[in-house]
Parts: sequence; C-alpha cells; structure tokens
Amino acid sequence: MKWLSFQKSRLLLRQCARSSFLRPGKELHAVLTTSGLNKSPRSYLSNSLFQFYAASGDMATAQKLFDEIPLSEKDNVDWTTLLSSFSRYGFLLDSMKLFVEMTRKRVEIDDVSLVCLLGVCAKLEDLGFGVQGHGVVVKMGLLTSVKVCNALMDVYGKCGFVGEVKRIFEALDEKSVVSWTVVLDTVVKWEGLERGREVFDEMPERNAVAWTVMVAGYLGAGFTGEALELLAEMVFRCGHDLNFVTLCSMLSACAQSGNLVVGRWVHVYALKKAMIVEEKESYDPVMVGTALVDMYAKCGNIDSSMKVFRLMHKRNVVTWNAMFSGLAMHGKGRMLVDMFSEMVREVKPDDLTFTAVLSACSHSGMVEEGWRCFQNLRFYGLEPKVDHYACMVDLLGRAGRIEEAEILMKEMQVPPNEVVLGSLLGSCSVHGKLEIAERIKRELVQMSPGNTEYQILMSNMYAAGGRSDIVDGLRGSMRNGGIRKIPGMSSIHMNGSVHRFSSGDRSHPRMKEVYFKLNEVIERIRSAGYVPDVSGLVSPCDLEDKEQALCCHSEKLAVCFGLLETKPRTPLHVFKNLRICQDCHSAMKIVSKVYEREIIIRDRNRFHQFKEGSCSCSDYW
Repeated sequence: MKWLSFQKSRLLLRQCARSSFLRPGKELHAVLTTSGLNKSPRSYLSNSLFQFYAASGDMATAQKLFDEIPLSEKDNVDWTTLLSSFSRYGFLLDSMKLFVEMTRKRVEIDDVSLVCLLGVCAKLEDLGFGVQGHGVVVKMGLLTSVKVCNALMDVYGKCGFVGEVKRIFEALDEKSVVSWTVVLDTVVKWEGLERGREVFDEMPERNAVAWTVMVAGYLGAGFTGEALELLAEMVFRCGHDLNFVTLCSMLSACAQSGNLVVGRWVHVYALKKAMIVEEKESYDPVMVGTALVDMYAKCGNIDSSMKVFRLMHKRNVVTWNAMFSGLAMHGKGRMLVDMFSEMVREVKPDDLTFTAVLSACSHSGMVEEGWRCFQNLRFYGLEPKVDHYACMVDLLGRAGRIEEAEILMKEMQVPPNEVVLGSLLGSCSVHGKLEIAERIKRELVQMSPGNTEYQILMSNMYAAGGRSDIVDGLRGSMRNGGIRKIPGMSSIHMNGSVHRFSSGDRSHPRMKEVYFKLNEVIERIRSAGYVPDVSGLVSPCDLEDKEQALCCHSEKLAVCFGLLETKPRTPLHVFKNLRICQDCHSAMKIVSKVYEREIIIRDRNRFHQFKEGSCSCSDYW
C-alpha cells in the first residue's frame, strides 16, 4: 500500500467529491479502512473522508465520520462543511442544531457559517432564529459584509419584514446585484408586481435570478403575454442564459399558476439547451426533467408528464415522487400502484413516495392496496409520519369506514394534526356520522378557531339532519364572530391572459355574453338529464333561488367563457381554489358530452378530467 500516500489519498477524495464520484470514493474508503491508513494519527484522512461524504450528500455517513474525528483535529472548515451540507441537502433543523453546538464548543464562527445559517432561517422562514443571527452579525461587526447582509435581508424578506430589508439595503455602502435581487424578490412578494417592476427598472445591473423573479411574478398574476415578452427580452436581447436552476424556477412558477403556454416555451428552450454539448456542465437533466414532469402534471396534462418521465435517461427518487404525485392528483391510482415495483428496482422510496402512493389509493378507493402500502413502510426502513396517517384516515373515511379511521387516528404515535382531523370530519359529513363529527369538531375548534370550513361542514350536516335550530344558531355565531365563507374562485387561461370568475360574478367585461351562454348551457344540459343538486345548500331561500345560485358557481362561469372563446372540440382547462361541489361535478359531465369537449378542472385537491359524459375520478373524490 506504499503507493497510496496520505497526500495522494486526500487528493483523490477531493477529486471524487468535486466530480460526485460516489462509488470510487466509497471504494477508496474501503481500501483505507482495510489497510488501517485512515486511523493513522495526524493523517487527517478522516477529515477528507468526511468532506467527501458531505459533498456527495450521504449525510448519515458524513455525520458518523465527523463525530469520530477528535475535537482537536476538527477546524472551522470541517464544521462549516457539515453546516452547509446539511442546508444544501435539506436537513435544515440539523443545520441549526449544529450551529448552536458550534457556539457552545466555541468553534470559530466566520462569515461563511453565518451566511449558511441565515440561508437556513430564510428557507424555514424562522424569524426568531434569524433575529438571533442578526445579533451575532452585529456583535461580530459583519454588517459591512455584503454577502452577510444579503443573507440577512433574505431572512427578513421571506418573513415579510419589508421595512427591515430596505433599512439594511440602504445602509450598505456597496450594493451588489444580489442585494438588489433580494430587495426585488421581497417587494414583488409583499408589495405587488407594479412596485416590483419599479425596483426592477431601477436596478443598475440584472442577473438571471432577477429576471426570473419578474417572469415568475407575471406568471403568478396571470399575465402570460408579459411573461413571454420578458423571457424573450431576457434571453434574446440581453443574452442571459437560462441555467438549470433558472429553468426549474420558471417551470415551478408555471406549475403553480397552471400556465401551460409558458411551460411549453421553457420546455422547448430546455430541449435546445440539452443538445448544446459545451453547456452540459451547467445543465442538470434530472433536475430539469423532474421539473417538467411536475409542471405538466400540475397544468393538467398528465400524458405529457408521463411522456417526459419515460424519455428521461436517468431518474432519481425526486423524479419518481413528482410522477407519483401527478398520478395521484389525476386519480390514476391503479397505474401508480403498478409502477411502484418498477420504482423500487431503480431507486429506494422515501417518505414522500409513500405519501403519494397512499394519496393515490385514497383518491381511487383502493383500500386494501393502501393498507398494504402503509404496512410496507417499515420494510423500507421508514416510520409512519403524520402525513401517512392523514392519507390512511382519508382513505378509510372516503370508503365509509369511519370507525376504523378513528381507531387508527387514536393509535398514532404523535398527536393528530389539523389535516388528519379535518379529513375525518369531511368523511363524517359525506357519510352522515354526526356523533363522531361533533367530537372531531371540538378538537378542531381548539386548533383553529377561525377556520370557516369546519363550521360550514357542521352546519351542512345539521341541515341535512333537519336540525334547523342548531343551523340558525351556528350561522349566527359565525356572523357575530366575523367568520365568512371563503369565496369560490375559478380561473381560465385564454389568449395570453387569465380570466377569473367568482360565484355570481358580474365584474368581467364580457359578463353579459357569459350569462347569455350560461342560460343556453343550462337549458341544453337540462334536456340531457341535468337536475340541480341543492342538497349541499343550507340557505333558507326557496328552491328556485337555490337552483339559480348553483347555476352561477364560478367554474360554470369559467367554462361558459371558455366555450365562447374557443373553437369547437378545444379542451378547456379551469383552476379552482376550492373543492368542486357535487352539482358542478354532475353538470360538467353532461357539458362534456353535449358540447363534445374535454374539460379539465383542477380543484384544491385533485384534477377532474371530464370527457364524453364521465369523469376520471369515477365519481369517487
């Protein structure tokens, strides 16, 4: 083993870390262990091994090796390496705990470790820890460091303290492009797009992140034309390259806003970029491919999402999770379960994988498959988390097995949260389990006294049970407490703009045409068998008024506008902020048949694909 000197070993490990060569690095670790070289005093090979694993993202091994290094042989570079690796690979709380340990053991804190800590606080939106970090910055006299102040501004910006961001920014003698970009991101998020554009225009220099912030802002506000115009200016006139991080940010914004037009533009750009050999070092095909899978799924095009997924040469667990989450949203439970065996041959499933599988089983009514999946968690070395229990409670509740769901909830290792309890309450409402619902509601009111949904669900249950005295009292207390129902809002992308409608809306400039079309649609679907379902309304008004209220629901208005604006047989994509009601669900099935249209509605929980008189959810949602 003379050929393998300490210096050569450290050099090889550094090269493996820089190039993400995990397997060769592990093989070298095995050689060093069997030869005993890594135990040689003052060789610092343990430090190099630890840094290799930390850089490669194997944080469990990195932590183990770090703990084995004697305190006297650790310097602040080792501590900072572990701190930044925890942050980079998503172990944010571990990163914060390590910083506390560093201060207790009097490890030298420098600007690098502070920037890392503040980055973690920004990601977690932890203002309390961020303020403490601010105190350390002041104590160490680092308010002159632009990098530290940028990280500090990011913490306050993520937490909504716009004034504090501006105060730190104005106090900087030297303002970098990053400083301006942090201010821009803060202003767009908290003061709006118009004020954000003013900051953007004032910037002496703009980087790709600043352009991305503005494009994402326009996408979020529904200004497709402006977003595309800005993208073109960014790429073609200013010569800014979209690297994989920027591409993924753009695709994420498209996914959240449901903007398929810009999403496809970014996809074409990504394909062209992937073909340029010289740029492959700045391009991560797995990360971009995963973002595309997620974008197409969330924009309602699950077929394109699957096509991108199948064309990817390399996939990781995040890619599989994105595909599984998309299938779950679209009610493709059987397809997802069939793909699970394929996944485990390729990657190891994690907590999010099982959350997606259980969610898909829940939306598809696959109770036995869901139970098997839940019981398999420990087989893959995972412990059931609150999200897994929430999915199982939802699965059993939807299937009408309310008592089983309640028993499972009581067996949880951790107290049930609002999601678990809310899911069970919703199931009680569907299946008329008033007694259990009253127990659940008492717990929910303590957790979230101002939540309107639980109050309204209970009001509907009492109304269905003929308890009008309780309904009146409950509605009165809601009014007196200032509790108002969240209004239903639906949006539809049309001709480069987003058109938004609320229930009974009269504000749209073409509302007269929309209501004229609505009357025609209602008349045609009534002839085809549509009967308004007023059972979900607790209003004291008469039957005719209830039916009129149902006709004016936001998704019906959005679909009517789509029918006006598009050619026959063009698919319509509608996005709604709340769960679609039973009446609209029934109506959309008939509309899809009568008008020969595919209508895709993304509500708060999932996608509904209406086609030829049926829905992809098979009426199970």
